[in-house]
Amino acid sequence: MTTSRILSYGALGLPLAFAALPIYVHVPRFYADIAGMELAVLGTILLGARLLDAGIDPWLGWLADRLPRRAMLAVSLLPFALGFVALLNPPAQGAGWWLLGSLALTYVGFSAATVAYQAWGADIGVDSALRTRLTAAREGFGLLGVVLAAALPALLAAEMTEGIGRLSWVLPPLLLVAAATTFARVGAGAPLPAANAPLWPSLRRVFADPAFRRLLAVFVANGIAAALPATLFLFFVADVLQAESASGWLLALYFVAGAASLPLWVRLSAAYGRSMVWLAAMLLAMLAFAGASLLGPGDVLPFALICVASGLALGADLALPAAIAADLGERQGQAGACFGVWNFVAKLNLALAAGLALPLLGQLDYVPGGTGGLPALTFTYALLPLAFKALAAGLLWRWRHSLELSS
Repeated sequence: MTTSRILSYGALGLPLAFAALPIYVHVPRFYADIAGMELAVLGTILLGARLLDAGIDPWLGWLADRLPRRAMLAVSLLPFALGFVALLNPPAQGAGWWLLGSLALTYVGFSAATVAYQAWGADIGVDSALRTRLTAAREGFGLLGVVLAAALPALLAAEMTEGIGRLSWVLPPLLLVAAATTFARVGAGAPLPAANAPLWPSLRRVFADPAFRRLLAVFVANGIAAALPATLFLFFVADVLQAESASGWLLALYFVAGAASLPLWVRLSAAYGRSMVWLAAMLLAMLAFAGASLLGPGDVLPFALICVASGLALGADLALPAAIAADLGERQGQAGACFGVWNFVAKLNLALAAGLALPLLGQLDYVPGGTGGLPALTFTYALLPLAFKALAAGLLWRWRHSLELSS
């Protein structure tokens, strides 16, 4: 496959990730500010919506093995775009119910599109090396989308909340252009094998693969380590560093570093194996978390260096484990089911991070914009992820040989 077609496949990752950043990072702070929602209530709504979203992923993966990937992807984009616009334009009254409903619509479209898109990439990748390049292209464009979403609110309006609302209207034209590029330039791949197994036998087959179970265990621990700081990033910058105005460019710096690192991780993985390279990235992230725990008011430049280091590690987190999962899915002959389970686990990590961390901080007397509970915020943002990242690194080291697959 030519480089231009690989990049064309990756293009659709940009608008999908463009929407993901506000959904997972901006929404908690956005609704806390504009609707005055208490953290406990907000956390409960986010937990409920995200658990519902995660719960449908295995079914969507099973469905993706029975429908043409491209058709399923195309149909999913409309509810995704409509839900996202609604999410960031809430009414003056009933913000809680609006949040729940718009999140549900966004999540259904986003989840169906993501599963079909990932499985499509596994289909058109004829070997491990190509699947790694396709995954890196998808995630690289995704990181560019995230950078846009991080930088645009400050450019669209003087107030962050107003800028986030305007951000929603950028997605529809962006999605249209990217989807047209991907669908026009990328073929459907090999015909899907006949998949007649019902949902539960199909899922049992996924979990019957020892390598996939081990990969999931590493992915869970590593995902929690990433989800906690993602949920709390804006709170940490605003209240611990006392530099809320810098949050946009710090987020952009983090994701630019991640995007820039992707070609490096792909080359290193070809030379040293994906497991060992992923392990090295985990160690780099652990150093970044440890450094963040030492910061206080005004430490913006040291935190910028930490954003670069953790962003570099992010590139490996995005490209390498998903490429291994694509190999396993193709080996099983049901890439959709494997990515359905994969996305279920990824979203469960994010749901638990928002649904448990925010109420916990509320119980520990942390109030956004206040001065109380800041040590608890630092612990939850930096040290707790450090512990989960260490667990993930230990598991990956133990199982590194069984995860080195080739086809």
